[in-house]
Amino acid sequence: MIIVDDRFDDRIGNSRSIRDMQRNTDKRTIQEKKWDEKWARERDTSYDDWLEKMNDTVTSIIEATRAPIIDLGCGNGNDTRYLLEHGKDVIPCDLSSVAIENIKKDFTQIKRAECFDMAKGLPFEDNFTDVIVSDLSLHYFSEEVTTKILEDIKRVLKPNGILILRVNSTNDTFWGAGQGEELEKHFYRDDKGFTKRYFDQDDLNRFFSEWEFILNPEEITLHRYDSHKEAKDRDAKAETPGKITWICVVKAKK
Repeated sequence: MIIVDDRFDDRIGNSRSIRDMQRNTDKRTIQEKKWDEKWARERDTSYDDWLEKMNDTVTSIIEATRAPIIDLGCGNGNDTRYLLEHGKDVIPCDLSSVAIENIKKDFTQIKRAECFDMAKGLPFEDNFTDVIVSDLSLHYFSEEVTTKILEDIKRVLKPNGILILRVNSTNDTFWGAGQGEELEKHFYRDDKGFTKRYFDQDDLNRFFSEWEFILNPEEITLHRYDSHKEAKDRDAKAETPGKITWICVVKAKK
């Protein structure tokens, strides 16, 4: 939220509008602006059953936990909805304040939701929960920052806690893999300054070398976005390819 102080009106004069002033005092990052705009535009909370595509072990993990499950990078609540429907206490978390406000409106049973930048740390105490779900939210950072985020996730998880995740694949060329300025291996910045990382098998093995794989990485195709206008505008004549992602489950070794 941006608050305009009327005491400054005389200083800026009539030539500058309130909108100009708001624009100049907007401290959101490029990523925050992008996601705020996206979630203000899109309110779909349909679920693409990626958690169910894993195996019975994952379902058992979710069913067994009694602690709140953190939905890290919840967006408009696709996974939050799934977890709530399975009777879980969920804490949706996102960088976008718009997403969090939507979540609160759409899921009134939510007791707690958090808006924060993962790169600056998770607002939870040590050994807080048994399960964290991270759906397409861990692939926006440099290698150094990604490593720090994973360390913080491990801090928040209880011993033998579980991280269930999905990330972009390097094979996801239709949706941006290999495009833009390569800042690091598999880490790109587009012409608007938005950054995104893509993973291959070696990347996952490296980032999670201090974790235990409960479910080995598997490449799957996501069809959640097939009907979105963004996809239709890409190629109105061709069938839109699904988004290629990796899914896996890891255990925190402490």
